[in-house]
Amino acid sequence: MSNELELRDYFLIIKKRVWLIVGFVMLVTIVSGVYSKFFKEPIYEASTKIIVNRSAEVNNGVQQLNSEEVNTNIRMINTYKEIIKTPAILDKVVEQHPEFGQTAEQLMEKVAVSSVNDTQVMTVVVRDDSYKLAAEIANAVSETFKQEIPGLFNVQNVSILNKAKIDNINEPKPVSPNAKLNVLIAFIVSLVIAIGITFLIEYLDDTIKTEQDVERYLELPTLAMISKVDMKETRENYKTSITSSKAGELSHVTTRK
Repeated sequence: MSNELELRDYFLIIKKRVWLIVGFVMLVTIVSGVYSKFFKEPIYEASTKIIVNRSAEVNNGVQQLNSEEVNTNIRMINTYKEIIKTPAILDKVVEQHPEFGQTAEQLMEKVAVSSVNDTQVMTVVVRDDSYKLAAEIANAVSETFKQEIPGLFNVQNVSILNKAKIDNINEPKPVSPNAKLNVLIAFIVSLVIAIGITFLIEYLDDTIKTEQDVERYLELPTLAMISKVDMKETRENYKTSITSSKAGELSHVTTRK
């Protein structure tokens, strides 16, 4: 006997409990959309860009930057990225900007630093539930880094390529939550879970319901089937037959008279 399921069997299992799958997917998707849209607090993002060059050689009063120096600067970017998120910078930000109401640890969680490969440009990204505060923190961290890095490394040429716009004319859109993405993820995940639950229920259900089940699991032919009796319908049929019998007897008596 082979217990392997064919593709048709999988389809029939899903078809048998399709409403369970549809209901579960709809419930999870709707809950995810409502939560993302109305209950999850929006998060805004502001960013600045910084370029850092170490001191170059001076020849006849003109700074010369060779390819080796550029490569060294690029390799140092990872070091600068870590320095920005250390107390050496963030403690200064907290000290200089008490209006933020943030500790160095809180700033460390909100600040992220990234860079594009083979470039000397770093991007300081700050996320907060207030766009204005995120922009102010991003600018403050960049300015503090520019002031403090010469004392830590032999770096004199630090430029802020662009600052985060605080007074933005257009209303900034939150970067989180992304309702559409959350709904899509919820749909896919819930669909997979629902199908998994369907197959689990089918696997745990060891009852025999059809002729095909008898042949598959018992390897015996079906000699006869006993249909399920609807008691309500049986009672109605019984009452109808009794009524018909009484009507027939009454008609017979009337005819004899």
